[in-house]
Amino acid sequence: MATVSSHILDSVIGTHAAGIRCQLFLLGEPKQLLFDVNANDEGRIAETVSIDETKRGAEFELVIHGADYFAGRGHGDDTIVETVVIRFTIDDDNRRYHLPVMLSPHSYSTWWSG
Repeated sequence: MATVSSHILDSVIGTHAAGIRCQLFLLGEPKQLLFDVNANDEGRIAETVSIDETKRGAEFELVIHGADYFAGRGHGDDTIVETVVIRFTIDDDNRRYHLPVMLSPHSYSTWWSG
């Protein structure tokens, strides 16, 4: 199985975004929810995803809920980044897809570190 993981960092306080909500969708008609989890105390998620031949090369969407996270920390009125949406393809069922994110109420940065 493929592993989709992330390490989400809160750049306002310079630490992990513990408890932030993350969802993974398989895009298509209809869009299919594959997982809906909250990051651990270190701001990390790591979930396995089974990719059969019909899904290989399909487009996926990782959604990180920034507005809810910052609202719970007193930055709700100042947040313009509602969600971070990262679209990517999974073509190898035995690979790790690691997508770290640095997040603030006004911006984010992400990269792939397979």
